[in-house]
Amino acid sequence: MSQQGVKKKQAAPPACDDVSLTRSNYLWEDAPDPDKFSQCVHCGMCLEACPTYQETALEPHSPRGRVYLIKSVAEGKMQLNEFFKHPVSTCLDCRACETACPSNVQVGALIEEARGQLYKADPPKGLSGLLHKLFLHGLFPYPSRMQMLGTLLKLYQKSGLAYAADKLGFMRLLPPHLREMEKALPKLSSPPVLRSHPETLPAIGVKRAKVAVLTGCVMDVVFSDVNEATIRVLRRNGCEVWIPKAQKCCGALHVHAGDRDQAKQLARHNIDVFLSDDIDAIIINAAGCGSTLKEYDELFKHDERYRDKAHLFSEKIMDVSQFLDRLGLIAPKGKLDMTVTYHDACHLAHAQGIRTEPRRLLAAIPGLRIVDLPDADRCCGSAGIYNLTHPEMAGQLLDRKMNDIPGGCDAVAMGNPGCMMQFQVGVVRHDRTEQIVHTIQLLDWAYRNEEAHRS
Repeated sequence: MSQQGVKKKQAAPPACDDVSLTRSNYLWEDAPDPDKFSQCVHCGMCLEACPTYQETALEPHSPRGRVYLIKSVAEGKMQLNEFFKHPVSTCLDCRACETACPSNVQVGALIEEARGQLYKADPPKGLSGLLHKLFLHGLFPYPSRMQMLGTLLKLYQKSGLAYAADKLGFMRLLPPHLREMEKALPKLSSPPVLRSHPETLPAIGVKRAKVAVLTGCVMDVVFSDVNEATIRVLRRNGCEVWIPKAQKCCGALHVHAGDRDQAKQLARHNIDVFLSDDIDAIIINAAGCGSTLKEYDELFKHDERYRDKAHLFSEKIMDVSQFLDRLGLIAPKGKLDMTVTYHDACHLAHAQGIRTEPRRLLAAIPGLRIVDLPDADRCCGSAGIYNLTHPEMAGQLLDRKMNDIPGGCDAVAMGNPGCMMQFQVGVVRHDRTEQIVHTIQLLDWAYRNEEAHRS
């Protein structure tokens, strides 16, 4: 992008440098909502909550600075140029500013809408564009391709190729942050739940609810053991579990990247699939996916055909910790002799307001000792694929987070796969020994210890 504006493209609205600065430079659907940015009074309460502002101390990289830029483009005072793009793209979209904001400004929605305009004005090019097409268009929307990727990764890990690549020096050809991520990649063992389970699994004991499980794309390949644990815990708590085979990626990464058209295509598909059956809730165990799914109605607010269906769908979305807490957890009797601390995933704590529920679930596990993590809701730097696109900033945030982990912990629990991967990178980087686990895994281990004791 040039400082002068975005170049005009064929068969599209006129680009920024062809637009008079007397009117908005947002030219496409889903532009940032004036009702949202007009609520900001620039009080500065958000500054201390913003990770990027904490690291840079630059006003354009603060929430109120970004809101001001978004408003300025809407008022025709500036263009969709690099000065605008850089602060908007470097936002973690962690929503910590929303927790701090006394005016309830929806900064996350404004950032995602602004990215949607940038994506239309200047789609990703070069290596970025290639990776976008390869992953966001060619891989994530297709469960069979994700499953094939999982098979290849498992082969890479088990065949000795990973060891050989390291010893022969091939890994040194990668940037440092990618080398760390490769070392931190979990050992793939369980097959994807979407492939290995029947569509419907009965409740164990008295049936209390019927729920659907959205398995996720990355979650079901890299963390299929977490999906397995989720299903076992739900069934153990009296839930009949429906796993629709036709489900697809939720589109969260597409929304964060500004690719709203692809996100809507995936969202329409999932809405039609999951609303085809009578269920009490749609269960999510990935915080980033859950916040996007709960905001499908925001994504379709201008779509008369899907607006109401999206609202109905979003009303059924529940994080697994939230659902079990509301259902009334059947407390496990199996003991876990462990000391753990809990990290608040941003899209669980800030975007969904879920903080106490996971902690109550952990407190119900006999023998488990829980210690507080300082600044538990500060972003770890994962933020979807932020640790790939902005590795330096992500690394700084990760280092702060790892330094905060109290001594003597056996494990760090959390509710988001992106955070789990990021923390595992931190374990490798800082030569730590803590296990990185999903909250639901600890519950599952306690139930399984209970069953083992019975037998």
